[in-house]
Amino acid sequence: MVVVLGLGRFGKSLALELMSQGTEVLGIDSDDGVVQRVSERLTHAAVADTTDEESLRQLSVHEYDRAVVGIGSDLEASLLTASALINLGVGNIWAKAISNAHAKILHQIGVQHVVRPEHDMGKRVAHLVRGRMMDYIEFDDGFAMVKTSPPAFLIGQRLGDSEVRTKYKVTVVAIKRPGEGFTYATADTAIAADDTVIVSGQVRDTERFSELT
Repeated sequence: MVVVLGLGRFGKSLALELMSQGTEVLGIDSDDGVVQRVSERLTHAAVADTTDEESLRQLSVHEYDRAVVGIGSDLEASLLTASALINLGVGNIWAKAISNAHAKILHQIGVQHVVRPEHDMGKRVAHLVRGRMMDYIEFDDGFAMVKTSPPAFLIGQRLGDSEVRTKYKVTVVAIKRPGEGFTYATADTAIAADDTVIVSGQVRDTERFSELT
């Protein structure tokens, strides 16, 4: 079960996605109208001041092991809500941040996971716009996974013979044939022109590989 505090655009979207995946969700917001609009779509929904520790205790928020602070624009409410969750002993807290300073403070008060949806999406789209990538995921340590079309030099080759890891510092993790699902790639996998590949490596290396023709 997950408690989502703040049911604005981000919080609502996340709560509904969790529900669609079979996770029970308690949604909390101070706006009665907001809560009414989602009440029938969540496991539980409540109107409460998310910054008030006692109100959260009455809703048994302390019994949840995962919480998401979906409040972004109101910095004070975001920090006070996160602080209340920490004081209640919630073990795994995620929080939305709207700036580097906001994210830094959230980390400093003890929030384990801080996300910046608009910033992260902007970076992701920028990578997609620049090259031939079909999809792109970047991790915190500068590591990325990219979905792309194979470059010409790989067509017809076994991965074990291509020296792709030595020459381009990336690993072909999986391939997808037309009409089929993704399968793990091996040294014996031969790449065809209409395949889709997923490669992993450092950000710049995956970018360079996706730009090869």
